[in-house]
Amino acid sequence: MQVSIETTSGLQRCMTIGVPAAEVEEKVVVELKKLSKGRRIDGFRAGKIPPAVAKKMFGKQARYEAIYQQMQQSFFKAVQDEDLKLAGMPNFEPTVDEDGKDLEFKATFEVYPEITLADFSAIEVEQKAAEVTDADLENMLTNLQKQHAKWEESTEAAVDGDQVVIDFEGFIDGEAFEGGKAAGYSLTLGSNSMIPGFETGLVGAKAGEEKTLDVAFPEDYHKEELKGKPAQFKVSVQTVKKPELPELNAEFFGSFGIETADLAEFKSEIRKNMDRELARGLRNLAKQQVIAGLVESNNIDVPASLVDQEIDRLRQQAVQQFGGGQKFDMNMLPKELFKEQAEKRVAIGLLMNAAIEANELTPSAEKVEALIEEVAASYQDPEEVRTYYNTNPQQKAQVEALALEEQVVEKVLAQAKVSQVESNYEEVIRLVNQSAR
Repeated sequence: MQVSIETTSGLQRCMTIGVPAAEVEEKVVVELKKLSKGRRIDGFRAGKIPPAVAKKMFGKQARYEAIYQQMQQSFFKAVQDEDLKLAGMPNFEPTVDEDGKDLEFKATFEVYPEITLADFSAIEVEQKAAEVTDADLENMLTNLQKQHAKWEESTEAAVDGDQVVIDFEGFIDGEAFEGGKAAGYSLTLGSNSMIPGFETGLVGAKAGEEKTLDVAFPEDYHKEELKGKPAQFKVSVQTVKKPELPELNAEFFGSFGIETADLAEFKSEIRKNMDRELARGLRNLAKQQVIAGLVESNNIDVPASLVDQEIDRLRQQAVQQFGGGQKFDMNMLPKELFKEQAEKRVAIGLLMNAAIEANELTPSAEKVEALIEEVAASYQDPEEVRTYYNTNPQQKAQVEALALEEQVVEKVLAQAKVSQVESNYEEVIRLVNQSAR
């Protein structure tokens, strides 16, 4: 077998392979026997078709199957012999394919980039420090009560946190615009779900009142034709509802899976959850900066085949997110919508793997156990969760991959320029939630 390789562009390679005719012919004979086996042809016993007749009947198909198998086998042997790191599947093109002649074909494919990581000391990380305070705990208790509040109609003026049911219509330069009208719309004041000025303009309103709100659409509004435009909304307040908070009792505590009647014990459990959430948030914020630093300090080529695979994953996620199910063809979503995000994801994966290899990292048993314990601690039966992970190889592998990522982050932080910045629980959780969108 003769092999030659050339670089066509970037990570793309073209391999030309020559295979002796005798090797190809052996495979053609094997394929002919497979195709002839059990066939009944007039004048011959079943399975006893003469080779010449079999070749005339099935020769074209047999050669096609044999050539494809030969190209695959020869290519992957050459990849192994040449110690190539293949990214994605190859495209084959026979260039010489004639009976009695040596087979010659070209295989076009991509390889993984050779990555030499830049020094971690160039990466800058702003590491936040925060703790859960008594005030944070009290705010959390109030928020939990609000989540379970019952809404009662009121004749009093609306304040932040109240719900109003409204009819409204919007106008720009005196003309109604598309999408600016609704009836029976339920709005929680202070939720910031409407454009600036809309909710604050309804503070103080009572049921039965009509209000005229002069506002402006933000410059970054999602509809191009409305960006920065001043608008006037005519609003009719149908009802005002005020929250009736549940009592802090055993029934309320039980709705969160905490079986106790003692407020102090409930607070202790909630605080533990907040501590875990905060610790996870601080790690995630540091990790995001480390990853951003790795991407910024290492400019690498990414295989187009891996980017295409990632685009398909993002398409599938988008379809699932919007409830498209099997009725929606994900290929209707343009690749360009996901290309930038896919390229970034692939680059991050390659850089993380390079860091793992360069530092010869393996999953730390202690870190894997700690991550499983962190998840288990948030369940009513922690032991059941531990058993689930430790007896499920696929789930355990996911935790091990996460442990490796955290070990990379620790390696980078040990060498990076790290500055400590005081923060608080609310800011950390807000930043984590923003980055998840």
